[in-house]
Amino acid sequence: SDGSIRLHQMTSEYPLMQWNDSTNGQPVIALQWALTRPAVFFVLDASSNLYIWDLLENDLLPVAKQTIPSENVVTMTLLGEPEKTNGLLGIALAKESGQIDIQYVKKKWALP
Repeated sequence: SDGSIRLHQMTSEYPLMQWNDSTNGQPVIALQWALTRPAVFFVLDASSNLYIWDLLENDLLPVAKQTIPSENVVTMTLLGEPEKTNGLLGIALAKESGQIDIQYVKKKWALP
């Protein structure tokens, strides 16, 4: 609820890494690891900002931030086939009106 993100190992109650205020204090609505690239994850905050984290490129800050204009996004999910190496990775964004917006991720964040 405070915008912090914690990375845990299943065998410990203490986080391996913690990013405080990673969304400028906005609550995290959804977080999901990339299906095709293990070091990348996506975060959606309550202000409809989408953050892309690539831990191999920068483990302190997100590598990209995209504001979804016009309407509140209430959740997201990732679309892709991990067993394929074509680098296709999509994000389905569910908006408050019930509209679904699908966007594709740049290959640099999707390729294995």
